[in-house]
Amino acid sequence: MHYQAALASCCLRYGTRRLLRQHVRAGGTPIKEPRVNEKIRVKEVRLVDPNGGQIGIKPIDEARWLASQLELDLVEVAPEARPPVVRLMDYGKFKYEQSVKAREARKKQTRTVVKEVQFRPKIGASDFEVKRKRVVRFLQDNDKVKVTMRFRGREVTHPEIGNDILNRLRDSVADYGEIETPPRLEGRQMTMVLAPVRSSDRPSEEIETADIDVIVVEEADE
Repeated sequence: MHYQAALASCCLRYGTRRLLRQHVRAGGTPIKEPRVNEKIRVKEVRLVDPNGGQIGIKPIDEARWLASQLELDLVEVAPEARPPVVRLMDYGKFKYEQSVKAREARKKQTRTVVKEVQFRPKIGASDFEVKRKRVVRFLQDNDKVKVTMRFRGREVTHPEIGNDILNRLRDSVADYGEIETPPRLEGRQMTMVLAPVRSSDRPSEEIETADIDVIVVEEADE
């Protein structure tokens, strides 16, 4: 019970609905939003002003009267306390401000995006340069790049050719990316993962963020 009271208090500070959803997704017992105004049905409460100062223990009717005079809401922040603790606040404004803060925080959040570029062992110099520039662009966008060397038929008997091409690519984009996973042969394909270097070390400062994890496949030339 003490845990639920603490969680309810955190909800008031950091955004009620979002924290409650996170709590339920984590396997916790669903918790209702704090009781507000007429939904607070006790004889007396410990009243807290909008700035967190203690007003003291008051009959609920007096607390409601004070809230109406100040044009504020009564919000129960510690229902398990005896008497329950309620706070004077503009609850609607509070929830709106918290939702705005949550949206801004999500906008600033950066998630890793993995994009894939595929090569063939017989790739020509011009095609190699096109794909190299594509890899550089992805790394400049702060995305990881999965480089896949696809072998066909007896090509797989000469994996060193694919390995040399991947190493040449690695060296040619060293200003933008670094090896996260070295070349590794898996069946008929060899893969390597490049991660973007720190923004301060890049020739270009243009960086974009992504909201979700995706994999974009760039097909190998026939």
